[in-house]
Amino acid sequence: MRALAIETATTGCAVGLMDGDQLVERVLDTERRHTEVLSGGIADLLADHGLKVGDLDVVVVDRGPGLFTGLRVGIATAQSLAYALGLGLTSVTSLETLAQEAFDDGVRGTYEAVVDARRGEVFVQTFALNAGIEPVDQPQVTTPSAVTDELRASGEAVTLGGDGVVRYAALFSNTPTLTLRTQTIPSPSSALRRGAYRRNESSISPLYLRDADAVANFTTRDVAR
Repeated sequence: MRALAIETATTGCAVGLMDGDQLVERVLDTERRHTEVLSGGIADLLADHGLKVGDLDVVVVDRGPGLFTGLRVGIATAQSLAYALGLGLTSVTSLETLAQEAFDDGVRGTYEAVVDARRGEVFVQTFALNAGIEPVDQPQVTTPSAVTDELRASGEAVTLGGDGVVRYAALFSNTPTLTLRTQTIPSPSSALRRGAYRRNESSISPLYLRDADAVANFTTRDVAR
């Protein structure tokens, strides 16, 4: 199995390669320059391992939730490669990829993936990491304070991970039952472990969970008139 992973859900842009039992990943940028660096980064990663895009079996792409522009770039690139060359196409979410990475690192028990959604909000999903990875609820958008209020009320020991944890670390660190992981970019290697052998998808739809910033800003201005 040869598979490529494309990760553009957060401010970072990263790619990963599975070649049999070998997994490698490369962070291309951390400043939201997905459009500028992604295609060249894919070509360079494959060339460094003596491969061409046509040598791949499947492309795995993160469909969100995350940044609107990044998701569009990543999904469009993945679909273009798959359609043009007849490759398999599968998707993962940013939240389950973070959970897979935590599981691979030995985290067990309750884990909550927290992706920075901007506007003072976060995308979250809770997983039970035991013999495997089981989602406890559905992906949702909420506020960091709502997350901490709920977790403090439960009193449960929970591990949090994702770039939302990094951004709001000062808030989350005040809850003693929480263990914080500094996962700033969902791991392409974990995306490959999660998605490389999934059933092929004919097309990928982004998991947005809310309107784009531009739509929200326009609506706010329109209501204010």
